[in-house]
Amino acid sequence: MGSYNHAYHGVLVRLTTLFRRLLGVSDLLVSTVSLASDGLVLGVRPRWRKPRCGECGRRSPQEGAGRVRRWRHLGWGSVKVWLEYQPRKVWCWHCAAVRTERVPWAHHRSRFTDDFEELVAYLVQVTDKTQVTKLMGISWASVGSIVERVVARRIDEGRLDGLTRIGIDEFSYRKRHRYLTTVVDHDTRKIVWAAKGRSAATLEEFFDELGEERCAGIESVTIDMAAGFIKAIRARIPEARLIFDRFHVQRLVSDAVDEVRREQLRELRGTDEGKSLFRSRFALLKNPWNLRRSEEQKLNELQRTNAPIYRAYLLKETLAAALDYKQPWRAERALNEWLCWAARSKLKPFVRLARTIRKHRQGILAYIKERLTNGLVEGLNNHLRMIARRAYGFHSAQALISMLFLCCGGIELEPALPDSPLKT
Repeated sequence: MGSYNHAYHGVLVRLTTLFRRLLGVSDLLVSTVSLASDGLVLGVRPRWRKPRCGECGRRSPQEGAGRVRRWRHLGWGSVKVWLEYQPRKVWCWHCAAVRTERVPWAHHRSRFTDDFEELVAYLVQVTDKTQVTKLMGISWASVGSIVERVVARRIDEGRLDGLTRIGIDEFSYRKRHRYLTTVVDHDTRKIVWAAKGRSAATLEEFFDELGEERCAGIESVTIDMAAGFIKAIRARIPEARLIFDRFHVQRLVSDAVDEVRREQLRELRGTDEGKSLFRSRFALLKNPWNLRRSEEQKLNELQRTNAPIYRAYLLKETLAAALDYKQPWRAERALNEWLCWAARSKLKPFVRLARTIRKHRQGILAYIKERLTNGLVEGLNNHLRMIARRAYGFHSAQALISMLFLCCGGIELEPALPDSPLKT
């Protein structure tokens, strides 16, 4: 009888080791194995004897037993795998509350194992959520909650340390003026902060989280000409160099050219001069080296027939040339000459634009010294727009922020492999 018990114990130990290796979690023991209608059910328990708080992980006295729970694990082939355990209730002195004990295979308050959640988050990085729900057999809401948990435990806690050059921009994620404010580190080229809103108060939340010491380390900030962002930056980090995005400035000039074109089109509608304005928009807004022959002919025709529009075109190209200078003194002289020309151009859109550029002159000239733009931020915003479109929109700003950090925050995930080392 004793030899039988010894042999049975040896087989059980070998089975426990086998299943522990298959699960990829070292700090658990497998006690039972059974087949159910929905897959393979493994009865497991933590390897440690004294329970630990599910929130803070500290050892705590037991207060009782909770109900039996199941956690979904990665399937073995076409068979679903479930881990079953009856977690204990503990009284945590640190949390000053009764908590459910921590288990080594899953995050607190989750019904999926860590390996399962890591694979779901990896799939979300490369495809849309609908395909993930079909592939993994879980609901849309479960995918969103898994992404939030994975980001919470995988995001770099030191991402706000050592910031010196940052870019700030807003992103519209829903109709009726629903915006996110995003902050990007120019050196690491990653998103470091995001929040709902686009006002000065929203950006001040970032500076509050950053703290006075880290705020003092910021040297340069690239933004567009949003008044709320300018107000918050000058109030909280007045020593930082404010750099206005070059491409935003050139877009303002292109908008002024288009406004002049529309005014001329309204005034000359029905005349021979007005006919020459049709299909001239792209010829006026394109870079000279991208013009087709027909567009070059259109510009030559406008030069002969419509002086105001051609003057607006020359103003656009002259400002672009001024921003191309490498020497700050040359750029400053060229910008001053452009401001004088635009102010006396008798073109109302350019007169207004000259006042705007004169007001933000120092921030525009700072681009010449630093050669920093918001192109990186705009590129990441385009990535975020693709993510939102791929998911057919987000109803929650927090869900979109989690997706933003998962895909653009430097989080690198690898799906669990059969030969992965045991996790501790």
